[in-house]
Amino acid sequence: MTLALIDRQDTFEIIRDQIAALLATEISNQQALASAAGKDPDLWKLRIYLERMNAWEAWLNDQSDLSPLVNIWFASSAPDLSSSNTFTKQTHETIFHLDCFGAGVSSADGAGFSPGDQQAAENAHRALRLVRSILMANENTYLGLRGSVWRRWPRLLESFQPEYDRSQTAVDVLGVRLALAVDHKELSPQAIYDVLEYLSVSIKRESDGLVYSILDFDYTT
Repeated sequence: MTLALIDRQDTFEIIRDQIAALLATEISNQQALASAAGKDPDLWKLRIYLERMNAWEAWLNDQSDLSPLVNIWFASSAPDLSSSNTFTKQTHETIFHLDCFGAGVSSADGAGFSPGDQQAAENAHRALRLVRSILMANENTYLGLRGSVWRRWPRLLESFQPEYDRSQTAVDVLGVRLALAVDHKELSPQAIYDVLEYLSVSIKRESDGLVYSILDFDYTT
């Protein structure tokens, strides 16, 4: 007996990649719709990343493109024993963090002043609005993975400030996190059973009562 070759992704990895694909596809659609409506498509532009630690650091040295960034990463997963079994299937609630980053650069605005931190917040909030709206749309109830995914739900939305040396750059950055809970199944690898051709069993005990037995069966004859 041996396990089959483990050469496939776990379901949580498939879901993570599917979330990215859904967002990237719909963002392109939204930009096309904005252009058709005579609006600035850049206001619907998001750059999607997977499993990055500090994707926003690109802004620290180059502010030529301040469109928001979204980083999708696996945070945690908890099995539900009541709806799982020990053999083939386990039900999980997995949390994915979708970190939406906005950037801004302070500048003179006519007779006034446009603060970069406010721009960063507005851009991050716009990114969050798009991400939440797309993933919670009716057509994405099962994230395109019906049969493996049973529910997706926003668990938490919160702002956070990335850590960097503000004295060394002109850009302000703000992050807003959407913690998305997804109920799904994970499958266990199954064993491949070899055809039994020969069996030999020896049983021994210690000196308190020796038992010695040999079973010798040849199934090929």
